[in-house]
Amino acid sequence: MTPARSAELVLVTPAGALLGRLPPVAVDTPWWQDVEPVVRAICVRDGIAITVLRLLEAEHDRPPGGRVTYLAETSDPVELLPWPGALDEQPLRQAYAKPGGPAADLAWAESVIAGLALERTAPAAQIRTWNLSSLWRLRVHGQTLWLKVVPPFFAHEGALLDRLAGERVPRLLGHDGGRMLLAEIPGEDLYEAELSQYLEMVSMLVGLQCCWMGRAAELGAIGLPDWREAALIPAVADVVARTAEELSAGDRMKLERFLRELPARFAGLSACGLGDGLVHGDFHPGNIRGHGSDMTLLDWGDSGIGHPLLDQAAFLERVPEAARETVRSHWLALWRAAVPGADPARAAALLAPIAAARHAVIYRRFLDHIEPAEHPYHRHDPAEWLSRVAALSGEGSL
Repeated sequence: MTPARSAELVLVTPAGALLGRLPPVAVDTPWWQDVEPVVRAICVRDGIAITVLRLLEAEHDRPPGGRVTYLAETSDPVELLPWPGALDEQPLRQAYAKPGGPAADLAWAESVIAGLALERTAPAAQIRTWNLSSLWRLRVHGQTLWLKVVPPFFAHEGALLDRLAGERVPRLLGHDGGRMLLAEIPGEDLYEAELSQYLEMVSMLVGLQCCWMGRAAELGAIGLPDWREAALIPAVADVVARTAEELSAGDRMKLERFLRELPARFAGLSACGLGDGLVHGDFHPGNIRGHGSDMTLLDWGDSGIGHPLLDQAAFLERVPEAARETVRSHWLALWRAAVPGADPARAAALLAPIAAARHAVIYRRFLDHIEPAEHPYHRHDPAEWLSRVAALSGEGSL
């Protein structure tokens, strides 16, 4: 069962002056970054409007559930309890996690909306905030828009969506650094889908990736991270060295061998005939929204440059087992048709531990670029992904 969550709020003014704390309130959902129900619960119980800024501390060492303490800002008068803690400054703190930061983001979105000759019809609703994004729902006449703000290490998402305009990706109405204003996408998030939809999802991704094969320089100019051999091997070696104390002796031995053999693994991968290009980076059914065969591929912040089949393993894990082999076969058939003479099946086998190692690198990168209070979101991920690398390190003949 998913554990329950309660939220304690430490409040500041929009200028950052400490006000005090509210007693804990029960929250409908367990996910720490899901702040819409926190805002709603405080409004119902205390009659005030708040904006959640960031995580201060949590009862558990990882999500979900438990008692979670957030910093929030308010302009409303309210009776508060004293809070004995102290607020600090952190060099890695995101702008949207600081007092006044969300208001600045909303002001930017308002300027884009005005330039589109639209007008908001309801107050902005805060949906999510954490170290990877801030998300707001903005209602205008006849439609809903979304303000998404991401940290600098995801700031290429807006530029990439701009370049992908006209494809089956979110429609970008404006972007500025990590800020994006996005049009509403009809339908639902397809965490649970029919077999025909899983097949269409794969066809959609492969079709897009075929258009970007051999265009790594363009993707690099947009700012996408590089997961090709020259960049990924030292990054994997770094995360293995920094995580060694969290790993078993057996896993460390397997990872040492994996690192020694990694150049040969990449050489074998190159011989399979599929070139590097666009990788979505977080391709799974929940990041696809729509209905029937009308689908849009969301969340391109994790995108990068690398082998296109890096996206396969994580997607297949989320497909029901009964459909998995059909989806895998469809995926490989698409690449055989797109690149005659290629061997995508062998490429996928060689990539299995590389894809897991990429995840370890990404989570280490998150930890290196977020403030310490946010580390519980990702603290255990590098070691867990490296353990998976160790388990998969025998996959694919070199």
